[in-house]
Amino acid sequence: MARRGNDLRPIVKLRSTAGTGFTYVTRKNRRNNPDRMVLRKYDPRIRQHVDFREER
Repeated sequence: MARRGNDLRPIVKLRSTAGTGFTYVTRKNRRNNPDRMVLRKYDPRIRQHVDFREER
């Protein structure tokens, strides 16, 4: 069953700040987090945890 498009919980791409081009894909709640999301996650290309920033 496919998800319906919803403006309250859009799909966002999180791109690594290390410059490797690695991305995660997740959903976010716009009501709770209206600004761009920044999460510290694992980048397997450099084998370290780095900040991942939301790109639009």
